Amino acid sequence: MTTFDKRGDAFENKFAHDETLRFKATARRNKQLALWAAEKLGRTDLDAYVREVIASDLEEAGDEDLFRKIRSDFDAAGVTQSDHQIRRTMDELLTTAMAEIKTTG
Repeated sequence: MTTFDKRGDAFENKFAHDETLRFKATARRNKQLALWAAEKLGRTDLDAYVREVIASDLEEAGDEDLFRKIRSDFDAAGVTQSDHQIRRTMDELLTTAMAEIKTTG
């Protein structure tokens, strides 16, 4: 195996590792986001709401489907949160989840 091949394999392994990390962190973020939103909404059926939010993230690639779910639920319940606040919370929770995954595995 040449040095070039070894380097290519290392990049592929790092990419796979990073994608796995991101997947785990996103799943953790989605759960935390659902719990945050449930608190704001006054929902007591936390497990059911977490499943709803997680399912909403499977509609399309990216976070827009997740954002729309939270935004729609807040609007329907009359919860005052700006788009910026929701997106900022999503970003903060993802950052926290990434840090937790890196330290705990």
